[in-house]
Amino acid sequence: MDAFTAGLLQRIRATESDLSRARDEGDEFLVEVEQGELDDLRRLAAEHGVEVSATSV
Repeated sequence: MDAFTAGLLQRIRATESDLSRARDEGDEFLVEVEQGELDDLRRLAAEHGVEVSATSV
């Protein structure tokens, strides 16, 4: 796995965790921010052929 892929997957995991925490805390604004970031990261992964395993987030 190259550095780009590893870094991207790490950012996705961190953002999923942040999104889950925001949901648990009921912070609707932060949920929107984190969901937007996650959508962007997943789009970037797809554009570069990086497979992202499905999560419950």
